[in-house]
Amino acid sequence: MKIAWNSVIGALRNWRTAAKYVGFGAGVRRGAIVDGCTLSDFLDSRASHVAQTSLYGYLKTRSGTRFPQLFEHSEYLKSINIAKWQVWLAALSDIAIYAGGLIHRRSSASAEDVGRIVSRVINDIFVRTGIPDEAGPDFVTQIQRVKARIASCDWASIEDDESAFSSSPAALIEWAPVIDEFKQRDNEIVRNSVRFRWIEVRRSLRADLKAEELVAAESTVAESGGSAA
Repeated sequence: MKIAWNSVIGALRNWRTAAKYVGFGAGVRRGAIVDGCTLSDFLDSRASHVAQTSLYGYLKTRSGTRFPQLFEHSEYLKSINIAKWQVWLAALSDIAIYAGGLIHRRSSASAEDVGRIVSRVINDIFVRTGIPDEAGPDFVTQIQRVKARIASCDWASIEDDESAFSSSPAALIEWAPVIDEFKQRDNEIVRNSVRFRWIEVRRSLRADLKAEELVAAESTVAESGGSAA
């Protein structure tokens, strides 16, 4: 049998491009969460991981063997990038709300203090991230919505369960570049897949969060007028 080596090489190149782009195989580090810097790293890295694995997993499931070819089409790639950033923002919002509830439950900090800590950490993430060129025109508007959600949160009402994780499943359904017919058909499965990805994140945060140490460190930061991360 004669092998079409050009086709094989092209396919391998497409897979390498796709794998590099989506960060397949990239892990997240564990460590004690004791201050704004370590909390910031945790929130950002877990939101990124959940957003990317959820989005690219869904696209890969829907496109099958054609998945690497998606990255050859500039317009579709543009839609993927916009979706990636929107799902990241939603994921960041969810994990920030959950983390704030856990800090409030495990420390002597008041709800007002928790709000200040979470807002400061989230603002530092946004400053560090900036406005990516490929994030789309709605990125800034969504940042304001995330900030508003945090500012209005009743921290005492946040349960240690999946109830805080409402934005990320909805964002994946809304922003994934998949035709509406498939989205309607996949709605429940896709939402459950995102919820499932948060289980290990919650487990890690419960294990690694040192709430009283974090609150004390952030009190020092606030008194000095410094930055959380």
